[in-house]
Amino acid sequence: MDLEKIESAVYQILEAIGEDPNRSGLQDTPKRVARMYAEIFSGVEKDPAEHAKVVFHEDTDEIVLVKDIPFYSTCEHHLVPFFGVGHIAYMPKDGQVIGLSKLARILDEVSKKPQIQERITTTVADILMEHLDPQGVMVVLEAEHMCMTMRGVKKPGSKTVTSAVRGAFKQSFKSRSEVLELIKL
Repeated sequence: MDLEKIESAVYQILEAIGEDPNRSGLQDTPKRVARMYAEIFSGVEKDPAEHAKVVFHEDTDEIVLVKDIPFYSTCEHHLVPFFGVGHIAYMPKDGQVIGLSKLARILDEVSKKPQIQERITTTVADILMEHLDPQGVMVVLEAEHMCMTMRGVKKPGSKTVTSAVRGAFKQSFKSRSEVLELIKL
């Protein structure tokens, strides 16, 4: 990531909006923003699928759900944050399970780039289907988008919910309903 280029761009933005980038409160802002961008866009150069490569064997084929996983991303249309919680469920096949923290890490890395919520949802589901080869995967994300809260329509508190349903969860209404009920608990 080119931090100097980010600093220069932020300096120019401050000038363009009519601010003095050299005043005391703004002098270090370009550097701070560059460091922040390095952190919040750290997923740009990473492969989140790396977290799905270590699997374990456990004699189970029952639903595994990690819910209420906080995530943060940046809207690729307006470069403002959106944030919420993710719920990731899968049904192991042949006893192949993944460490629970890996589900959160995959969501985290997919989110850390300019994104849209729909793409995050499908990418997480596709990574798990491809690398874990489960019977099914279900990913549900709920998020508040600052592009709807602080600008445009200005509707704070509104939530966007997206889902990606694969395999057994797509084929079986009963399994899909069970995951949704578990998310509500």
